[in-house]
Amino acid sequence: MPVVAPVRRTAARMAALIAATLALGVAGAPITVVPATAAPPLTARAPGDDPEGGTPALRAQLEAASKGWLDAKDALAKSTARQKKINEQLTTIEKELAVRDQKVGVIAGLAYRSGRLGPASALLTSDSPQNFMDRAAALDAVAANEDRELRGLLTTREQANQTKTALTREITEQRKQVAVMEKRKQQAERALSVANSSSSSGGSSGGTTRSATAKPAPRNADGSWPPESCSVNDPTPADGCITPRTLHALNQAKAAGFTRYVSCYRPGGSGEHPKGRACDFAAQKNGFGGDATGGDRTYGNNLAAYFINNADRLGVLYVIWYRQIWLPSSGWKSYSGAGGDPSSDHTNHVHLSVY
Repeated sequence: MPVVAPVRRTAARMAALIAATLALGVAGAPITVVPATAAPPLTARAPGDDPEGGTPALRAQLEAASKGWLDAKDALAKSTARQKKINEQLTTIEKELAVRDQKVGVIAGLAYRSGRLGPASALLTSDSPQNFMDRAAALDAVAANEDRELRGLLTTREQANQTKTALTREITEQRKQVAVMEKRKQQAERALSVANSSSSSGGSSGGTTRSATAKPAPRNADGSWPPESCSVNDPTPADGCITPRTLHALNQAKAAGFTRYVSCYRPGGSGEHPKGRACDFAAQKNGFGGDATGGDRTYGNNLAAYFINNADRLGVLYVIWYRQIWLPSSGWKSYSGAGGDPSSDHTNHVHLSVY
């Protein structure tokens, strides 16, 4: 059998080599046993090129839907505040109207009981020049008083009618904004339904546990969010630019105790990272690794809950964590269609997008 001989020769050579090595170990210095290399630490790097999962079209739909919902929510809040103020004005006007109605009623009652005294007869029946002047002054005062009360009554009634019209407009505005909010909610849920194999509200990944209260990000005087660009330095190792509102959310999260590795700006891809409006918060201590478990997953749960509980203060568009996405219009929804890895499935980091 021609194959056996080479195999045997190879085995003999290996045996001789092993014996020589053992002999060296006995004659010279002892052999140093190198321990197995420990597993490398988690790398402090951002997730992959498309960390948000899904598609650019899905993310554009979610961004538009969340922004539209938040804009309508702000408009509804302003309209509700105006309605409250108008109601207060209307209450004041109606009280004034009641007083003026009463005064006009008193004047009308006196005229009915005593008969209206005509100017000519009042002046002609005066028996002296002084009495004539007194009656003329009295007539002028009565006329002025009647005129003032009647004009005041008409003005107050006009104010009441205008206020009621304004109130009707605000109610119409509120109905319109509620309809917009519902439409934007449906837009987001339809987009997720298309992306997911099955859309489900699911259980809340982050929960609604009590968490620290963030300081509100600056708003416009009317309560709306000011537009912001990628204009401040990203303090994370991502080394780029972020918006002031993103920086505010990042600093507030750190102040609340969430100090593990974070990466914000990313020049490529779609979504909010290139716009400086998103950050990825690692669940593990040293960076983005595999699926978060145990205390690391609890850290992610608490961080997601912190952003959700402070969504209105921080201007949160959405939060993604552990194959679910939180939208201000819909709460937690299933977020699948990702790459099946910890980064795109968001099982190793919490993704935050802000307005």
